[in-house]
Amino acid sequence: QVQLVESGGGLVQAGGSLRLSCAASGSIFRINAMGWYRQAPGKERELVAITTSGARTNYADSVKGRFTISRDNAKNTVYLQMNSLKPEDTAVYYCNTKAIATTTFFPSDYWGQGTQVTVSS
Repeated sequence: QVQLVESGGGLVQAGGSLRLSCAASGSIFRINAMGWYRQAPGKERELVAITTSGARTNYADSVKGRFTISRDNAKNTVYLQMNSLKPEDTAVYYCNTKAIATTTFFPSDYWGQGTQVTVSS
């Protein structure tokens, strides 16, 4: 089993910043990618940013230039620095990893429980 624990969400005014953290633990053999998704009420879950084992990154167009994803491989932790936050960024943010557990032979998706980010005007 692979567990993901998110932290750093909260309430912030428009234009402010938040830094989300996600730590992976458990029976990890290899992490292929880690990233962040978000889901607003009434909307589908969408990709925010991902980083692969090769340190390649990908961002949603809506957050490019404002959000930065980074990682600490020694801690199996991924971060999302969110600057210039807008009300439309309000959502539950979920950490995701595409990983191979020590008890399996295939990569699988693992999800955190989510952390609420609320941006007020």
